[in-house]
Amino acid sequence: MEAAEAAAFKERLQHELGALLQATGHAVTALTDQRDAHADAVDAAVEETDRELALRMREHDRIKLVRVQAALQRIREGEYGECADCGGDIAVRRLEVNPMALLCIDCATERERIR
Repeated sequence: MEAAEAAAFKERLQHELGALLQATGHAVTALTDQRDAHADAVDAAVEETDRELALRMREHDRIKLVRVQAALQRIREGEYGECADCGGDIAVRRLEVNPMALLCIDCATERERIR
């Protein structure tokens, strides 16, 4: 991968990292501030359901955060854009769609077929 392409992906991933960190901070604050004493059991049940959904969404964001950090690490190590399975190049078009991709399209397709 050319240096200019890697730099562009690095900038995009750093922006994504910042957005995830900001969203996570706001979510934690909202979840901790959200607990109120409710007059009835229905309100309490709705609040608990909303809280569980928010926690599941945060878990998704946490996984994405780890993947973004790993992609940035691969850029620093000069390994970004290399398939983790075959060592070949991951197409730039694939990285444009999923900048955290670890596999080239052939290896990703093979893994999906095996599942």
